[in-house]
Amino acid sequence: MNYKRARIIDCEARPNYILWIRFDDGVAGEVDLSDLVDQGVFKAWESDEFWKSVKVDPESETVCWGEEIDLDPYVLKQEILDAQKPSQSTDE
Repeated sequence: MNYKRARIIDCEARPNYILWIRFDDGVAGEVDLSDLVDQGVFKAWESDEFWKSVKVDPESETVCWGEEIDLDPYVLKQEILDAQKPSQSTDE
C-alpha cells in the first residue's frame, strides 16, 4: 500500500481543546484533544496561553507546542476523516 505523507500546513487552537487543522491535500477539520489534557506533558495545555501557542513545525510538518509536545499527523488526519464519514443508520 502506498501512503501519502500527511503534511499539516495550517492550524488553530480553539476553545475547549479543539484543534482545527488543514493538510496540504485540502483535508481540513477539527480534532477534539480534551481527553489528553490531564495526561503527562499535556497538562501544559491547562494554560490558555500555552494552548494557543500551537504552530506547524516546518521540519516535521505537524502541530507542536514549543519543543515539548507534537502530535502524529497521520492520527490527526484519520480522526478528521473518520468524523467526516456519514453516519450509518441501524434502521435499514
